[in-house]
Parts: sequence; structure tokens; C-alpha cells
Amino acid sequence: MTRIAIFDFGAGNLFSLHQSLHRNGAQTVDIIRTLDGLEKYDGLVLPGVGNFDSAISSMQKDAVMLNTAVNDGLPILGICLGLEMLFNKSEEGILDGLKVLEGEVLMLPRKRVKVPHMGWNNLRIVMTDSNLLKGIPQDSWVYFVHSYHIEPNDEKLVAATTDYGSKLPVVVERSNLFGTQFHPEKSGKIGAQIMKNFVNVCEKNE
Repeated sequence: MTRIAIFDFGAGNLFSLHQSLHRNGAQTVDIIRTLDGLEKYDGLVLPGVGNFDSAISSMQKDAVMLNTAVNDGLPILGICLGLEMLFNKSEEGILDGLKVLEGEVLMLPRKRVKVPHMGWNNLRIVMTDSNLLKGIPQDSWVYFVHSYHIEPNDEKLVAATTDYGSKLPVVVERSNLFGTQFHPEKSGKIGAQIMKNFVNVCEKNE
């Protein structure tokens, strides 16, 4: 039985994410406020709702447990803000990120594009053996709501990009770590397949 936890940063509005995981194969989906007891889950989702500093503050007490889970191979999916938190720092806040992945988070260039970026953009898949993007056709459309974007130090992390003023990394993958700058739970059939792929990874972790 696949059990997946969604970490609630306190911003709420997690219903569509909860439902998407259920619809795409997760038997149990719990919304949690602490990572204490994370060992009973097969996967963890860091959602894309909230502000960088407040989200980091809500997780700081659990940073050691998060690092232990990463090192133990627990599948972790960061969505939008949840992805941004995994990096060293963000222009949105003053607090350090979780430093699970090397790189930073920058504001979208206001002089070149509309900020926030809200709408559909297509994916350019660059990691051919990606587990998260298995079965996803090239140039598939997904839904974005963001004002910031990731800049990983290691280009090998990048599984897909999109064009919005410039080429932006929007999917990362490294072993048990996954992240999307867009919202798969709001991205129709393509997003559903991505969620199903993550649940499948979690099943193998049972």
C-alpha cells in the first residue's frame, strides 16, 4: 500500500494535490506538519503554495530528518516553491534554503516577461531516461504559476526546460529527488501522468 505525505507549510489549499495523488495510484495520502514519523511513508511531496521564508521557517526544525530521508533514498517531489526550497537560497527571501541541491532561485526578468508567469508552456525534455517524465511526449504543455525560477549549479540535474523570456530549467531529477517548477496537479492529462510516475517510484520504495 503506497503511503505518501504532503508537507503543509501552513498556506493550505492542498486539496487538488491531495486528490491528484489519490487519483493516480497512491492508496494513502496524509497532510503533515512535521517530518517526525516520516519513515512510515513511501514518498514525500513538498507543495507549491506559500512564501519562501515562511515555508523554510516551518521546515527548519525538521531539516535533519529531511536530510536523513534524502540520504535513505525516500522519493521526494518538490513542486514550484517546494522545488525552490531545496536549493541554497532564493531572491524571494533572506533565509537560507534547505541546501539539498546546489544552486539558487532568481526572480523572473520583469523587463522581458510578465511576472508572475501564469499559464501554459511546453516542456523541452532533455533527460531521456527521466523516471518522472516517463511516457511524456516532447513539447507537452503544463501549467505554471510562479514569479521565481531555479538555477541549478549542475546542469545534469535538469530533466526539462521551457522558454519564457529565456530557457528555464523546470524539471530536475537526481536519484530519489524530483522537482517541477510547474504544477502537475493542475496540468491535465500530462500532469496526471507525471503524478502517476512519481507514485510508481514510491511504490518501488515500499
